[in-house]
Formats: sequence, structure tokens, C-alpha cells
Amino acid sequence: MNSGDAEAAAASKKARCKKEKKKKRKDDCGAAEASAADEEIVHDNKRKKQLQQKKNGDDVAVPNRKTTVSIAVAGSIIDNAQSLELATLLAGQIARAATVFRIDEVVVFDSNSSVENSGDDVESGARFLVRILQYLETPQYLRRRLFPMHNNLKFVGLLPPLDAPHHLRKHEWSEFREGVTLDGDRSMGTFVDVGLSKNVLVEQMLEPGKRVTIAMGTNRDITTACKRKIVSPSSPRDEMELYWGYKVRYASNLGGVFSDSPYKEGYDYIIGTSEHGKIISSSELILPSFRHLLIAFGGLAGLEECIEEDRNLKGKGVDDVFNTYLNTCPSQGSRTIRTEEALLISLQYFQDPIRRAG
Repeated sequence: MNSGDAEAAAASKKARCKKEKKKKRKDDCGAAEASAADEEIVHDNKRKKQLQQKKNGDDVAVPNRKTTVSIAVAGSIIDNAQSLELATLLAGQIARAATVFRIDEVVVFDSNSSVENSGDDVESGARFLVRILQYLETPQYLRRRLFPMHNNLKFVGLLPPLDAPHHLRKHEWSEFREGVTLDGDRSMGTFVDVGLSKNVLVEQMLEPGKRVTIAMGTNRDITTACKRKIVSPSSPRDEMELYWGYKVRYASNLGGVFSDSPYKEGYDYIIGTSEHGKIISSSELILPSFRHLLIAFGGLAGLEECIEEDRNLKGKGVDDVFNTYLNTCPSQGSRTIRTEEALLISLQYFQDPIRRAG
């Protein structure tokens, strides 16, 4: 074979290889698309079946985080901050810890003395903490409409975002989105800002400025031809097991944390945390089966002082108030563990016991 024929044969072989590789890529791509489509069909069918089972009352077969985990935090921790900026950073740490560990409810409680000493124009540490926690939990595209300007929000721009599942970007699609109702023509329903390029329409006639949860579904048509539905804020959690942020509640004292529970049956297991608590390793801690668990964290002087300051708890000890009282960080090297540190330590400590109980 002469050199010309050899070059021609090599070129022909190269062209065939290139063609085969291109065909293989196309086949692989097609297979991947088909696989993705199949998975989407399976997912849709599974979800339809689960929703039908839920409609029929078969709760066992439906993914549903029936249990909730709440934390109670003393608002007095804010009083120890030396400036508004440091107080804001502290509140941001509490919000981050609650989100990272999928906490369902944050209860911020005051002491009786704090409530008595705060005037109408001065927020107590607890009220300040509630405001910052609520602001950070709200999706970023709703904050301007839901939170009027306030001096205590001056430094919130310094805080890292929570980046929770409901804090969606404009280009992201989700079967649920948080929105705020808008003012305008009510002839067709109510327009809702859900953070997309266009506002969506719901059938209900609602007053403006109300935060709502919208079922967006899988149809990405956001014109007025496709009306959406307002659903319960717990729907993302109940139907898809999505963590959808924490609720924030204010209590005027420690007793109010328990007596004003949003759950009809109240908290069925309450844990107090303190350096004076029992020492049990996380692997050996056995929690009973629960519906609504509450973990309490004290202020600067601990939960013992919070009990003493509460008129409704006078004469009671920690064993009367809590089902169990634990030291989650024994052998500490520092004289004190700050509440924001105790939150991270304790919530990690409780992960396995909570999983085993659930």
C-alpha cells in the first residue's frame, strides 16, 4: 500500500470512529432523557397514589413527618450583646442553627423583669430576637413587602442567608412557593407575588399583605390562564417531607412556653439543658416516642433562674418542669458555654436519639 492509500485509509477510519462516538453520545443522551422521563413518571404516579391514600385516610402510607421538634430560647441572651450589630449577629447564629437542624418552632421567652422594665418604645431582648428570627425565616423576595423599616433591622444585611428550601431563586421551580397577596383588580381573584418573573393568580379574594403558601404544581405556565391554589403552610412538609422553615413564637415567661403551645395536645416531652443536668452520652440516651418534643435553653444564668423568676413556677424545681434535665457538653474547658454555642452542641447531640425515637 502506498503512502496515499495509507493516509486515505487512516482518514476513513478516523471518520468512522468519529461517527460512531457521535452516535454513542446521542444514544446515551437519549437513554438518559428516557431514564429521567421514566423517573418523573414514577415520581408523579407515586405522589398521586400517596395523595389518594391520604384522601382515603391511610396516613401510614403517606410520607409525613408527624413529629415536631421545638426549641425554647431565653431572650435575655440578647441583653448581653454590647451593640446592635453584635445582637443582630447573635440572632443570626440562632436562626442558622434552627435551620441547619430542621427545627419546626422557635419559642423566645422573656423574664418577668424584662417585660416590666421595657417601655412601649423599647423592645426587650426577646422581642428583638423574635423580629430578627422572623425576618430571616421569610424568603428574601417577600421581606420588603412584609417588614416595614425598623431600626432593629439595620444590620440584617450582614447576616448569612438561611438558604432554606423555601428560599427559592427566581429561576428555580418548586411545587410549592411562599408568596404575599397584592392589591389590585379582584375581578378574577387575587394576585400573589411568589418571587417569579410574573405574579400568579389565585381564586380567593384576599386582603393585600398576607403571607400564603401556594401549590405551584408542575405546570410552569404562570399566566392568568393557570390559577394556583393556596394551601396550608404545612403542605410541603406533609406531602413531600420538605423542611419549610421554622415558626416563631413569643412567650412572656418560661411558663408561657408550655401553656401556650400551638399544638392541641401540647408538648409531650420537654428537655432542659444545663451544666447542672445529668450526663448521658448521646448514644445511650433513650427518648420515648413523641409527637411534639421541646428542648429548652436558659439565659445568662441558666434555666434555674428562669424558673425562679417565673411567678407561675414558684416553688418548682427543674424536675417538676422538665421530663429530663441534661448536660449535653460535659467536661467543658470554658467556665461558660454561650447559648448560641449550646444550641449547636445540643442539637447535634440530640440527632441520633431523636432519630431512634421517631
